[in-house]
Amino acid sequence: MLAIFIFFVAHWYLSLFFQTFFLHRYAAHGAFSMSKGMEKVIFVLTWIFQGSNYLSPYGYGIMHRMHHAFADTPKDPHSPKYDENLFKMMWRTKTTYSAITNKTLKVDARFTENVPEWTAFDKFARSWVSRIGWGAAYTVFYWHFATEWWLWLLLPLHYLLSPIHGAIINWFAHRYGYRNFNVGDTSRNLLPVDFLMMGESYHNNHHKFGSRANFGGIRWHEIDPTYYVMLLLDKLKLIKIREQKSVALAA
Repeated sequence: MLAIFIFFVAHWYLSLFFQTFFLHRYAAHGAFSMSKGMEKVIFVLTWIFQGSNYLSPYGYGIMHRMHHAFADTPKDPHSPKYDENLFKMMWRTKTTYSAITNKTLKVDARFTENVPEWTAFDKFARSWVSRIGWGAAYTVFYWHFATEWWLWLLLPLHYLLSPIHGAIINWFAHRYGYRNFNVGDTSRNLLPVDFLMMGESYHNNHHKFGSRANFGGIRWHEIDPTYYVMLLLDKLKLIKIREQKSVALAA
């Protein structure tokens, strides 16, 4: 039983880390820079830790830029304002992401500038061979270590962690929580202390300062775990964080 819990928690946080660190803060917003060699290393690590639900940095980065440009308008790829329920929103997100990644949807050049792209690797990592292989590996692990029937209820979540992480923010953080800033959309800070989403739930802060590496730090309790990992990587000279402007709430 303990092995299953450790595996689930590790997969949750490692998958989430590479989604927020690489796909979101790097691919979509360019909040930091790194060498092309390090970029390829992070591509591979993202595939390893997202596994069966690997997301293309190219498709994610462009779609997320569109989300910021068109937030809560009919052109927004995912907005609770224009979908009746969570599942309809996520299906629209999925179809938009697929069209961008497969390059069947024409997008403005402003959304594609400097978005990381490794076409050959992406094609392999998004293939059904890769996805089924990772899914089979998760199933074998559960077969060996699941000692109670109810532990198997966790297994389907491993197949869908990236969409689940996206749904939590794109739906709930536009409907529930508090706001530090009056921005032109419905974004909210979902959690006052973000121990579940590694800084992603400070969504209102992020919509106010899109390219800022630290999603938290506006109020004393807004601690962004991903940002502190980024500071360490910056000190190790593996990445270079863009200069951060000091921000605070208006009096």
